[in-house]
Amino acid sequence: MTAMPATWNSLQTNRAGRLARAGATLGAALDGKALPAALLAELLYAVIERGDRVCLEGNNQKQADFLGQALAQLDPARVNGLHMLQSVLALPQHLDVFERGVADRLDFSFSGPQAARVAKLLAAGKLKIGAIHTYLELFSRYFIDLTPRVCLIAAEAADRHGNLYTGPNTEDTPAIAEATAFKNGIVIVQVNRIVDTLPRVDIPANWVDFVVQSPRPYYIEPLFTRDPAQISEIQVLMAMMAIKGIYAPYQVERLNHGIGFDTAAIELLLPTYGESLGLKGRIARHWALNPHPALIPAIESGFVESVYSFGSELGMEDYIRARPDVFFTGPDGSMRSNRALCQAAGHYACDMFIGSTLQIDLQGNSSTATQGRIAGFGGAPNMGADARGRRHASPAWLKAGQQAREGRNTIPRGQKLVVQIVETFREHMQPAFVDRLDAWELAEQAGMALPPVMIYGDDVTHILTEEGIANLLLCRSDEEREQAIRGVAGYTPVGMARDRRMVENLRDRGIIQRAEDIGVDKRLATRDLLAARNMKDLVRASGGLYNPPKRFRNW
Repeated sequence: MTAMPATWNSLQTNRAGRLARAGATLGAALDGKALPAALLAELLYAVIERGDRVCLEGNNQKQADFLGQALAQLDPARVNGLHMLQSVLALPQHLDVFERGVADRLDFSFSGPQAARVAKLLAAGKLKIGAIHTYLELFSRYFIDLTPRVCLIAAEAADRHGNLYTGPNTEDTPAIAEATAFKNGIVIVQVNRIVDTLPRVDIPANWVDFVVQSPRPYYIEPLFTRDPAQISEIQVLMAMMAIKGIYAPYQVERLNHGIGFDTAAIELLLPTYGESLGLKGRIARHWALNPHPALIPAIESGFVESVYSFGSELGMEDYIRARPDVFFTGPDGSMRSNRALCQAAGHYACDMFIGSTLQIDLQGNSSTATQGRIAGFGGAPNMGADARGRRHASPAWLKAGQQAREGRNTIPRGQKLVVQIVETFREHMQPAFVDRLDAWELAEQAGMALPPVMIYGDDVTHILTEEGIANLLLCRSDEEREQAIRGVAGYTPVGMARDRRMVENLRDRGIIQRAEDIGVDKRLATRDLLAARNMKDLVRASGGLYNPPKRFRNW
């Protein structure tokens, strides 16, 4: 019996069929790769098939919002069963596709603005979650088992051939486009404008199938901008303890900061408090970080030497262009960001991650997935994880590794510093420290194989609150670790249940350190210590180069 010949080009054949349908539908309206915005829905009907994996570019900041809106408005009788792949669920239309029945399955990384709605749709059975990924994990799966058949991405501009210029907010675009284009998928791009000549080519034309000029510029969220006027004196105190108690003794030179006022306070204390401690040139020199406006005074004072970014930040364009020694800029002067590469840099090349969370349990596990909110984690699990594959040494990495393994018969190795900085009570007096994470209940409700933990406790090296610092590297038993966490949990129920004698013993051994133990004078913890106390101060510090978004202007 003769075996049937294998078919090795089914994806190519399928792609050709989609392109043929699109050509027949658009006809003479298609100008090379460009189509009128009014015909976008007809293009989507032609190239999207039932059950397709569709990757919609939704980043921390840049959103392919025009394409997303068109997708959400498709007739579910014609297009349905889609499996959405998306980094960030930021806009209502990102979930409208599930509400209307166009899509029914989702793999994502972060859904902060839409976290409550994700939980409701999940409970209503309108949405099935494959997994909540880290960014790097999701990008990796694009090239393994979650390759998009169609991707909808955004760029600053395209030329007549279809080459793309992504500008400072490149973000996820290269990873999405490459995975789709080289597996015979369909790449559709919304651009702000179509021009004859681009400042530089970020994505080549032969990766691109269709270009549509959006009626309005794509949406960008100034996600990392924090108004210094909102920084509290408690946050100033915590920032002082971070600099004096962690950054200085470990000589942390390469680092990543999470989003929030806690870390913004640290950035604004580097040129003042950090300078007074003689730490310039010794700490916080190299960053994997978006161009935070709060970092401007530290850059101007000479603390910061280089910054590689996941994405850009609205209003920082002129400042970045004027500081090419610090930022990664092209010949046109605009920054080139890349979320995948910056995630890898934060995971392997940085010595420390410091960020906040919503809940921490007695083992140090932390999560931002709480009751009624499935927020996801973004890049925090990559930033906040010890990179077991790392092999290059640095003082901070070596010291953390030595502390963690002291007295144990193990081969020496380093360890990444992973710091959780939180006030003991969150908004509405919700305790940050809990006996059991809400993630357990969420896992049961959603049928997840594991509770959605953001950073696992065995990766956390320090917990910092207004009560002090718990150095978990020095703990030698589970009981010591639990009491160290209770010892900085303040007046939460977790903190009140501490063993006072054991906590004092941990303090005597330097495992718990209060502000006075490390020479931090609480009387100095005022807003006067901030290098900028409001947005206007940041503009002044930049020499007028920083142009804050309107929502941050009160003058």
